Amino acid sequence: MIHYATIMLLAGIGIPLLAALNAALGVRLGSPVAAAMVLFCVALLASTAVWVANGSSGLAGLKAAPKHLFLAGVLIAFYVLSITYVAPHFGIGNAVFFVLIGQLISAAAIDHFGLFGAKISPLTLTRATGITVMALGVWITQRA
Repeated sequence: MIHYATIMLLAGIGIPLLAALNAALGVRLGSPVAAAMVLFCVALLASTAVWVANGSSGLAGLKAAPKHLFLAGVLIAFYVLSITYVAPHFGIGNAVFFVLIGQLISAAAIDHFGLFGAKISPLTLTRATGITVMALGVWITQRA
């Protein structure tokens, strides 16, 4: 389990870095949309390299996959476009604060209802309190 936690910690560290780097690129290019497009081109190349290194398998079931699963691509595009546009005006910390609050809310709902095949983890009073404390902690860090 520690390796999963480590991977996700690194991913979490990467989110504000991604926001700051792409926001700066958007300012430099004069277009947040152009910066997002460049980011996705680089991401496609990186993903392709990892896919090839792992044997280039896994696309056989693509046609049969439910079409709503492809909304993940729209959601990541929305995130990248919005953070690239908003961060230079609102600040990285403030932008990521609201992203984190949104993640806490949606993760709790997904886990509670087992949406999209997720492991069901009911939203108990203890979990709700923990999520609230996390949200308050994030809020406190942004007030300083």
